[in-house]
Order: sequence, then C-alpha cells, then structure tokens
Amino acid sequence: MKTVCLIGKPNTGKSSLFNRLVGEEKSIILDMPGITRDRIYGTVTNQNKSFSLIDTGGIELGEDDFQKDILAQATFAMDEADLILFVVDGKEGLGPSDYKIRDMLHKTDKEVLVVVNKMDNEKKMEDIYDFYELGFEHIFPVSASHKLGLKNLLDQITKDLPEDVEEESDLCKFCFIGRPNVGKSSLVNAILNKDRSIVSNVPGTTRDAVDTKFSYHGKEYLMIDTAGMRKKGKIYESVEKYSLLRSLKAIERSDVCVLVIDAEEGIIEHDKHIAGMAIHAGKALVLCVNKWDTVSESMKEWQEKLKYEFQFATYAKVVFLSAKTRKRVSTLMPEIISAYENYKRIVPTSTLNAIIQDAAFIHAAPSFRGRRLKIYFVKQEDAKPPKFVFHVNDKKLIHFSYERYLENQLRENIDFTGTPILLKFKNKEE
Repeated sequence: MKTVCLIGKPNTGKSSLFNRLVGEEKSIILDMPGITRDRIYGTVTNQNKSFSLIDTGGIELGEDDFQKDILAQATFAMDEADLILFVVDGKEGLGPSDYKIRDMLHKTDKEVLVVVNKMDNEKKMEDIYDFYELGFEHIFPVSASHKLGLKNLLDQITKDLPEDVEEESDLCKFCFIGRPNVGKSSLVNAILNKDRSIVSNVPGTTRDAVDTKFSYHGKEYLMIDTAGMRKKGKIYESVEKYSLLRSLKAIERSDVCVLVIDAEEGIIEHDKHIAGMAIHAGKALVLCVNKWDTVSESMKEWQEKLKYEFQFATYAKVVFLSAKTRKRVSTLMPEIISAYENYKRIVPTSTLNAIIQDAAFIHAAPSFRGRRLKIYFVKQEDAKPPKFVFHVNDKKLIHFSYERYLENQLRENIDFTGTPILLKFKNKEE
C-alpha cells in the first residue's frame, strides 16, 4: 500500500486535512499517551484505491527538545513515505519555517505535492502562483474546512495506484503486538510447529514484514508478526525508528490483535498503551500472558490483575501459556477464532430492539432539564467491529453512564467477548 505523509509548520491545517481525507468514521490508529506528538496513521480510499496517510507534528524553527522530537518523528515519516504532502497556509503565506521545510524536502528523493490550505474563496486563488517559488512542480489549492479541492488532490495521489483487490471476506487475520522480548516470535513458531501446515509465506504490505498463511482445523488463517514496540525515548534510535509504524500497519490490517504480556516482568504501563492502539483501531483483542511457566501466581490472581489494569478493555479474551514449553499454546487459537466470530457478528434488528426496549423499561434514562431520552429504534449499521445506531428524540440527552449501561445490556444478552462495540446516536430527523 502506498504511504503518504503530511508535513508542514504548525497551524496550517494538517490535522483538519488528515481528518477530511481519512473520514471521521475511519480508524485513527495512533494518538498514544506518553509520546510527544507522534505520527498519526490512517487509511484513505478514493474511487476504490487506497493509501496509508500519516499526520505529523508541526515543524518550527527551534532547537529545544520538543522541537527535536517532532522533527525526528517527521523525518521518520518522510523516510517511510512514498509521497509527501507539503501543507502550507494560504491565508498567511510563506514564512521562515516553510522555507526550512522546503530545504529539507529538496534534499529527499521523494515526490512532493504542495498543498495550499485555507483557500476558501476566489480572491485567495489569485495568490496561488506565489507558492511556486518553493520550487515544486505540483501545487494544489484546497480548503480542508470547506472540502474544496480535495478531489483533484486525491486523484493526483491515486492516479498510478491499482484498484483494491477484494480480500477473502472470511479470512481471519490476526497479529501479535507487544513490547520487545515478550515472546511474540516464539509464539508464532509454537503455533506453526504444532500440527499446522503452512500454506504460503508472502511479503506483507509493510517493509520487512512477512505474513504467514496457515491452516488450522481445515480452515485458513493469516498471521502477522510485528516488531516490538518500545517506550518513549527508544523509538528515536535509528535501529528502531520504523518498528512502531510497521506495527501500526499490522494492526490496521488485522481483525484480531493478540497483546503478548511477559508474565515474568508483569504488566507495565506500556502494555496498556499498546492495547489502546488496537482498541482505537477498532480491533478485536486477546490478552496473552506468556512465560506462564516462570511464575507461581494462580490464574485467578492474574485475572484480577488484568481486570484492574485493563479496565478499558474488560471484554478482552484472556489466555495463559508458555511459548517456550508450548504448555497451553493449544488454548490460543480457539480464543482468537471466538473473538473474530464476535467481531464480525450480525444481530437481527428484532433482537436488538427487544433487548434495548427491555433495558429502557428496567432502567429509564435520567431526565435532563425536564427532558428524557427516548429511543425509537436501533439497528446494526456495520460489523468488524459491530456498530449500532440508536435513533432517539435528542442525542444531546445521552449521558455517558447511560450509554455504558446500554452497551452492558447488549453484552449481557449477546456474546461480544473479545470485540469492541460502537454505539452511535442519531436524532429522529437525521
């Protein structure tokens, strides 16, 4: 998949442009707490052609550590990209930071398109020729906020791309994610060497990644291994600079993410950050506690730990095993398959409405300023993950606690273990 990155100084509207191109209903994979203004990654589709899009922090003149970190992230994104979108401010014109970025881009061998944002009216269009002094051939005036000029830009980006090939719809794709040295590769080998037949090894869409297609109980699965995700500070080292982005791409391509946790080291904050990436991407999740042979604690004690540390993902499947000794490895695939089945589950509309009507009868929504939320109708809009649309009298009346109650009612009546579910509220007239 072609990779495109957005580069520019602060406040040129890069994030607005990113959101317009990706679409607000698409997954944004990384906005991870604990890392200074990292790359944000998403997928854009234009006329049945797709590409990866990376947003980066604004580059300014300055030598402080914050600016060095942003520059490092932007440089890594540019190295990974096939095409660079240089975003400039059409209202303010060019400034010193723009020229600094121009000089950086002229030293690369990458194709660059200059995107002049905030071109909201015809009068502004007269100034477009000022931006040719940057020395790049292609200039695209756009307005991210008003959705102007985006079609021409997208057509240019995708002109040489082949149309997307429809993937096997029922092929379960799963990846292993986690910190370095938690045993991901050993787990891959343990799965493949335990009465499995490898169907094919094909290069993945990410550099240095290999997808492994194999059969299990007569059915094919695609397994994606990932590089270890290091904590803040380490990702800037030259050896590791692409590992995080590769892992993010693997997550985006998967249906189920298996977070591998080192039982010997225990749960650390970064494990939760990595799980958050999978959740933000809307993927099914399995927590795999590896090196189970090295600890003396009981599963019950560990389950309590996991419940406490992963309160934001209480629906996740949990497996305890040892890749090294292959003890309990056989328990992993059934849980991955179960999570995948729930991830793609379609619920009949009549069943949904019966559950929600009973829930509203048992516990009515709290009133707000003399008004009370009324739910008229519920339907499932999508799967992978399951997404439900609630048609209501006024979506402003929904309180987060009542939304959580409705989600819990759905989970109590339908098996959604292992998968996130999305609830969306629409006013009756929408």
